[in-house]
Amino acid sequence: MGASQSKHRITVQDKAILDMKVQRDKLKQYQKRVQVVLDREDALARELLKKGDKRRALLALRRRKYQEQMIATTDSQLLNLQQLVETIEFSLVQKDVLFGLEQGNQVLTKLNQEMRIEDVERLADDTAEAIAYQNEISELLKTQMSAEDEEAVLMELDELERQESDRLQINMPQVPDHPLPVQHPVEAGAQQDDEEKEDELSLNKQPMLA
Repeated sequence: MGASQSKHRITVQDKAILDMKVQRDKLKQYQKRVQVVLDREDALARELLKKGDKRRALLALRRRKYQEQMIATTDSQLLNLQQLVETIEFSLVQKDVLFGLEQGNQVLTKLNQEMRIEDVERLADDTAEAIAYQNEISELLKTQMSAEDEEAVLMELDELERQESDRLQINMPQVPDHPLPVQHPVEAGAQQDDEEKEDELSLNKQPMLA
């Protein structure tokens, strides 16, 4: 009976593998849900650019980039932890794995908080509360994003501005690419005299009544 209990005992490694699977399943669910938020942030950035609000458009793109990086980083960390868990010498990396799983849970909790569409809409509001929220997010992202991420966001903003400029040019009326004919006053007067002479001759040619 003791042998049977020992055989079915859940080890630390078994629990780590189970926790890993739970985290990866959550991440996949979050990726699908957060895509709705990412799409809305992209659309909002375009809308703000059309209004000439470049500052808030940049904030929306920064927030979107931060969320994308959070998902990519978490996915990479879980993959690395999975490789550690499956190693034969698990006891040597057990501490690192458990710490990694704890961090993974914290990141997933933060990611879950990033999925509210109403928070995206607050980026475009002009209320005092919304402006305070925008300033808070802006300061937070300054400490969370790398120089490479910031450069990528600025390039994305430039591309959106170019697309908006192209759209405006397409919608503008076309200007003729050749000069319009110009009628000089002298020529116009001469033409009018000729027309009057033709009318006078036409009247003279009409038959006289008996």
